[in-house]
Amino acid sequence: MDSDTFEKQMRSLEYFHELRVLPGAWTVIRVDGRSFSRFTESSFEKPFDLQFHNLMVQTAKTLLEELQGIYAYTESDEISILLPQNWDLFDRSWEKIVSVSASIASATFTHAAQTIVQFDSRVWIGANKSQVVDYFNWRQADATRCALNGWCYWTLRKAGESVGKATSMLEGKSVGFKNELLFQRGINFNDLPAWQRRGTGLYWEIYDKEGYNPIENKAVVTKRRRIKVDEELPMKEAYGEFISGFLDVE
Repeated sequence: MDSDTFEKQMRSLEYFHELRVLPGAWTVIRVDGRSFSRFTESSFEKPFDLQFHNLMVQTAKTLLEELQGIYAYTESDEISILLPQNWDLFDRSWEKIVSVSASIASATFTHAAQTIVQFDSRVWIGANKSQVVDYFNWRQADATRCALNGWCYWTLRKAGESVGKATSMLEGKSVGFKNELLFQRGINFNDLPAWQRRGTGLYWEIYDKEGYNPIENKAVVTKRRRIKVDEELPMKEAYGEFISGFLDVE
């Protein structure tokens, strides 16, 4: 068998190599920390830790830059990156999108935290703007649910309850019950930092940068682009309108 034939035969076994994200589809890449529950329990304050939060924001920023996204959203140990509708990095290869995004997240967090972590990655496809809005509303709702559950669970644990007892006390309980549980222990859930309850958004903004033109001997102002970290995101319908603003630009 000649080398060209042999190579063709081997490459034919890369069954998903030609899989591409559909042209014109809205694409979101979501990375999640692998086994982060065990990792964070031994290294960070519960239910939320500012250092861990900053590491996730830094990782989201790098993903937004490297993947040329238009919006990033992070809550807990996950990050979602919204890509432009006409995005064509990696020729929209599904394999490349998943592998490269996971490696960027893992390398960024590992370097910043000085401890080895791993992220997995998946691709979400939306047919229209409405589905994209629904996606981010879904992830924010998850952030709020997890924040409330986390605060209740760890408040009980720190009060001396066992893992099993704390879990059983919250199982099947309503949002109102959980809010009251915290309130009776001096915690108003609505007064907690917004980034804990709603997640954090990152997006590009244009700003004026002052400089100096030595040839004309005068000050000049130029437009520059930078990433804004928004820790006061709106909620529900207002958040949907906020997300729509990024889609309408496209």
